[in-house]
Amino acid sequence: MVSVSAVVRKHNGQWVAGLTQNEFEILDNGSPRTIAAFDALSRGINVALLVDFSGSMDIAAKQTPVHQTVEQLLEWLQPASDTVGLYAFDTGIHELQPMAPAPGSVLSRLDTLRPFGATSIYDAIAATSRLLSTQGPRRAIVAITDGSDNASRLSAAEVSGIASSIDVPVYVVVVVSPLDKAGTGVVDEPALDATMHGRLADLAHWTGGEIFAALGPAQESASVRQIVTELRQEYWLAFEPGAQPGWHTLEVKTRHKDLVVRARSGYMVQAPGTSH
Repeated sequence: MVSVSAVVRKHNGQWVAGLTQNEFEILDNGSPRTIAAFDALSRGINVALLVDFSGSMDIAAKQTPVHQTVEQLLEWLQPASDTVGLYAFDTGIHELQPMAPAPGSVLSRLDTLRPFGATSIYDAIAATSRLLSTQGPRRAIVAITDGSDNASRLSAAEVSGIASSIDVPVYVVVVVSPLDKAGTGVVDEPALDATMHGRLADLAHWTGGEIFAALGPAQESASVRQIVTELRQEYWLAFEPGAQPGWHTLEVKTRHKDLVVRARSGYMVQAPGTSH
């Protein structure tokens, strides 16, 4: 079965709960698929925190919002039902805390990190997606980074395919550092805009996730609240995959034309005799 996590909103951004299976439609390469399983119950969520600690993060102006974002996310998680893991990356990925009941030892492990090395965010997201494949529904990666990748072997599209194939939405929080212009504290708007509309943003959207800019405590808090609320509001659908090998594009819709659905962009069907 192919599983799809979907977030439904009104055009004004308000989340929509209470929809039933009959109100959804799934198009696989443009053809309707029968929904074989459906779940709209709010259960625990599973969040893998993926923190950029490459050399480019070795300034206080970037490390501070990292810690603030992690702290605020942990405050939104529920120890009785939610799980969280902590993974750091530079040119490789390092498991600091495996997925465990929240909050675990995330904050103390975070304090042990020292920025070093090049940045391989795409490779790190791919590896973390695979680690989450054994978790239940309502799972996601929250990647906290300055957005600059200079060492990945995989492209954003390749990583999106990996994450989408196992239904792991990727939420990206971009850490913003002020320009060093005589202490003016001015944000490099062109650089930030390029990141917010570049390949990393594409990756987030292709997987059914979103990208945010950490421009201060208020926006960090709003971003974390949106991520956790979306995961708790997710609908979970499943259907039988198509037989044609290769990439299958997915579109999830509701029968209400005024609602907007966000879900992963597709899934991969392996050719007979090939390995995953």
